[in-house]
Amino acid sequence: MLYFAAHPDDENTKLIAWLANEKKYKTAYLSLTRGDGGQNLLGTEQGIELGLIRTQELLAARNIDRGEQYFTSAFDFGFSKTHEETFNFWKKNETLREAVYLIRKLQPDVIITRFPPDSRGGHGHHQASAILAHEAFLAAAEPSKFPEQLKTLKPWKAKRLVWNTANFGGMNHTSEDQLKVNIGQYNPLLGYSYGEIAALSRSQHKSQGFGAASQRGETIEYFDHVVGDKANTDLFEGIKTDWSRLPEPTNRIQELIKLIQQNYKANSPDLSIPDLVKLHKHINQLKDSFWKKEKLQEVEQLLIDCAGLHMTATSKKALAVMQEEMPIQVELISRSNNIPVILKAIDGDSSKEVSLPVNKTQTFTIQKSFANYTQPYWLVKPHTLGKFDVAESDFGYPENSEKPKVTVQLDFYGEKINLDLPVVYRYVDPVHGEILEPLSISPIITAALSSSNLLLQANENKSIRIQLQNHSNSTQRGNLQFKQTDGLVLQPNQFQVEIPAGGIWEGHIQVSNPKNSPSTQVDLLWNTQPLIGYHKISYDHIPSITWFPPISLQVKSLEITNPVKRIAYIPGAGDLIPQSLENIGIQVDVLNPDNISMGALKPYDAVVVGVRAYNVSNSVNRWLPQVIKYVEDGGVAVVQYNVNSRMGTSVLGPYPFQISRTRVTEEDAEVKFTDPKDPVLNYPNKITKEDFKGWVQERGLYFAEQIDPQYRSPLLMNDQNEAASNGSLILTKHGKGKFVYTSLAFFRQLPAGVPGAYRLFVNLLTKEEK
Repeated sequence: MLYFAAHPDDENTKLIAWLANEKKYKTAYLSLTRGDGGQNLLGTEQGIELGLIRTQELLAARNIDRGEQYFTSAFDFGFSKTHEETFNFWKKNETLREAVYLIRKLQPDVIITRFPPDSRGGHGHHQASAILAHEAFLAAAEPSKFPEQLKTLKPWKAKRLVWNTANFGGMNHTSEDQLKVNIGQYNPLLGYSYGEIAALSRSQHKSQGFGAASQRGETIEYFDHVVGDKANTDLFEGIKTDWSRLPEPTNRIQELIKLIQQNYKANSPDLSIPDLVKLHKHINQLKDSFWKKEKLQEVEQLLIDCAGLHMTATSKKALAVMQEEMPIQVELISRSNNIPVILKAIDGDSSKEVSLPVNKTQTFTIQKSFANYTQPYWLVKPHTLGKFDVAESDFGYPENSEKPKVTVQLDFYGEKINLDLPVVYRYVDPVHGEILEPLSISPIITAALSSSNLLLQANENKSIRIQLQNHSNSTQRGNLQFKQTDGLVLQPNQFQVEIPAGGIWEGHIQVSNPKNSPSTQVDLLWNTQPLIGYHKISYDHIPSITWFPPISLQVKSLEITNPVKRIAYIPGAGDLIPQSLENIGIQVDVLNPDNISMGALKPYDAVVVGVRAYNVSNSVNRWLPQVIKYVEDGGVAVVQYNVNSRMGTSVLGPYPFQISRTRVTEEDAEVKFTDPKDPVLNYPNKITKEDFKGWVQERGLYFAEQIDPQYRSPLLMNDQNEAASNGSLILTKHGKGKFVYTSLAFFRQLPAGVPGAYRLFVNLLTKEEK
């Protein structure tokens, strides 16, 4: 079964768990995107880095529900309202080509979509996923479609495509005349119902805040027929799910499987190894096919499990350097009491051959180097707003198919199998115990900048700190140069650098923009070659992620009047507003929400509340009244967007309003002023429509509605073919001060260095003139 949807968290984890564990079908989820355009409830990562996090969350979910995970190279560019817009970004035919490739590769009998292909699907990505599933279902069976794939694959006709209907978002798409399947069983071997497994799986989507409660008892799933042979009673109706589906005789294979199952002893699983070896030999004699490869891998895993084999390849450090030899420790232990297991070779070296003694760890140290650094394959080349540039050889993989690894060869009664052991960094954490992290391979030199976006006013210069890190075991010497577009002056414009082994070099450059060029870029070169960065993302629920982002300094001209010197920031779900405001000379103090009082707020020019603080702060009912009292006494408060569910307060501001699901997703949507003379559009900076140029991803989200007349709503905006909304920015004088609630996506615009967004945000922070 191939489940087909658009994002991490779209999948039906209960159905995947049931199919994979109860029915024991090969069950896969194809997420067209990695969820790069969503919001992050855990931290400040956005865009590419959020996609990296959500990829690992999906893999953690599949590790629990036992499904498999695949992706296309479509980029989640943010919320879309139509499939037409989505396909413009995704290059529909290219995404279709990948979906067809994966269907031909995985050969699913049944394809299931999560969404309908029209406006009922809501998000344009959802609609697009259903359209692509239907078209790929048909195209995969046609030799004339993407014929270049037939050099390594063959056309594949799935039996049927169905829509897994549901009742959610206030819309019930289920019907009693649809195919119904009860998936509420309890699995006594696992000790869980599939509703319980699904909750554990779905709760891995922590960056989205999708923790789920367990469900127990009967659960009915509904399926609407789309195309192919219609099923009336069972999803796999009319499909052979046993060995008889292969065109060649498999009687002996089936007899062996029956014998192995009958003779299996839970306390002595190694006694099954001789017959498993015979099974492996018989399967190996079959003609090459999809199922031959699958079943060989399954039997090999059974051999390892029944022998009680534990094998690891570990490094003493988390980061190694490309092309530099490093020691790797290979450990093997066989806990088979009855059956001999022989290690034949490690990475082809047969001098390591040894018969593994029972329950005694065998340790070998080998020297190995790796040719390339471990950049996620979809980030090796620059991407567009809708697509990653991915080679066909990488289609579908959730992670790099080629990772740092060691290959061991084992012998079971003369049957040899090769196993790849991923190289991991192993250490002990005082709280979490033993931790295994993927080994990362780095370039020799990486770079970091104190800021990647620099805003310069006329005749202004600013200092940027540059750090170079030498990851190698030897001293590195070189020339650090800067490649730039016209207009900037850099002092100095190059450095002669020497960095000791494992050391860090630090320098500063002064940047000015005498020509007042609107936008320029500075690239860093090491001995004429572009430098890249090094960034590690760590959360407890997923493995640490290392990637190597491109490094450049974006410089934009900015005309701004800024009377704001010092603000307080109350954290929410996580944004980069504090660092961004420091870019224009504002001191930002991050406050502990549990310690907020009138006395704590009094010294500040303004208070900024982080995104989704009403949703995630456990103490919002304690600090929000203090913020409103601070406004009454003459302060300025700016509250950023929240979502309209799971809010910790019913009081959103000094006067009533509600939060809707309205958003403007077109980042270049026209913005109209309801009152051009409104103070927020004129002081201290004159805001014009030019200030809304160059915005990224979206205008705003979760706009205010049912707004009390005490608030002013100076902006109107809408996506194409929709009514204008005035809920992106509301503000009011309250007592002696000013309260602002804004759903504008400042959390995206300020880190991206959008000058107009800075000018407007400073106006929001500034106390209005009397």
